Amino acid sequence: MVSVESSHALLLERPWVPVCVGGVQLLAKSCFGNTAYRLLLTDMECVWEEEMSAAAIQDRARDLNRRLRAPVSAFFAHLCAVARPCLTGQGDGGGESDRNEAEFTLSRSADGLTVRLKSELAGVPFYWEFHCTPASVAEVCSHLVRPLLAMSRLLQRQVGELAALLARKDAEIQDYKENGAVLSRGRLLTDVFEEQTYRENLLTQVLPQVCTTQDCLGFDAELQELYTAVNVHRASRKRRSPDDHVPGDRSPNSHSDPERQAPDNAPSSPALAGQELSDAPADRGSNSAGPEEEARSAEPEVPQSEQTVPLNPTPSDRSSSRARKKKKVGLFR
Repeated sequence: MVSVESSHALLLERPWVPVCVGGVQLLAKSCFGNTAYRLLLTDMECVWEEEMSAAAIQDRARDLNRRLRAPVSAFFAHLCAVARPCLTGQGDGGGESDRNEAEFTLSRSADGLTVRLKSELAGVPFYWEFHCTPASVAEVCSHLVRPLLAMSRLLQRQVGELAALLARKDAEIQDYKENGAVLSRGRLLTDVFEEQTYRENLLTQVLPQVCTTQDCLGFDAELQELYTAVNVHRASRKRRSPDDHVPGDRSPNSHSDPERQAPDNAPSSPALAGQELSDAPADRGSNSAGPEEEARSAEPEVPQSEQTVPLNPTPSDRSSSRARKKKKVGLFR
């Protein structure tokens, strides 16, 4: 079952497909679950969206079809059967309705875009309306701007790699010619690839044709596949990112590592903790201590394991260290 929440991720990974709704060419993205759907439409001048839950679908279906008495699952199953082919690019969306198809009409207003659907359910006319409102800037960036920028960078890199490959191929062919190789079929002869000339022809000849035709609003099958691959990769990176964790969550191993849970100023061992607790009353009661004792008490105590030893000890230090050493005792005395 696809809920409204999970439809956001599913819709992001689906490509834009060219559709014809009411005789108008649009790009559409749709995600239909069991009792919920999410829809995006654009004419490359504006982007509209609609998101409906089960309760909202039931209320609208009853308002538009007062003669029908059916559960929301029946309304939605019929809606998916007649609307999904058009919104996924598999139907014309403009023909006369029959038993399996629907008639679509489209109207625009200052508030948004309305797509009206008329079909037949159990021998009774069935009506539905998609009330699409202008999408937010965040939605437009998420579904159009960022994927298209990533696609353009990827295609630009592909062009650069192909140009470098052609240059190496030309050098290889030139080496064959210098060593006596002869082309057996003259129709296979090609000119040396000049990248600058190719770019100039692309801007002066190919670009005007692309801008005037705009077939399928710029999204053919190959671009749809590329769009899907880019968004699937972005979604997988987002799922692996540690920044997506909810603030305050603890890692699974956090309870087994007491040092990570302890504050920075906590004592490093129970012995030091007991030493600090025993010294605290004495420090508070020594108000008559001299300046030297106060200076010594103000200095932080360093554990014995962390005390440093002078690099060049004096003879007295060496003698005292030797005196403190104890003789090892073996098994036999």
